[in-house]
Amino acid sequence: MSAWVFLAMSITFEILGTFFLKLSDGFAQWHWGMLAMGLYIGSFVAFAPALRTIPVGVAYALWAGCGIAAAALIGLFAFGQQLDAWQMLFILMILVGAIGLRLGTKE
Repeated sequence: MSAWVFLAMSITFEILGTFFLKLSDGFAQWHWGMLAMGLYIGSFVAFAPALRTIPVGVAYALWAGCGIAAAALIGLFAFGQQLDAWQMLFILMILVGAIGLRLGTKE
């Protein structure tokens, strides 16, 4: 399997883990918290083989940047949290940087 597929899986698990961690309400809803922890473990398990090929700085920047943007969107749409124009602009800049890193990295 491609390193980029592993990275995409890792990012997906991290985003889902963050969503379920929010649902856990500080682990008051422990079942969501346990699911979040399992997804975070899955994220790191998928992240490790991606690092065999993708430079660690690029992989981590993509992982973190996509996670930041997705968490902001989840907060906006799933939890009704608000972002002002500056916050949206800077999140967009993170996404542009992540896309640029992907386009500029050869496997």
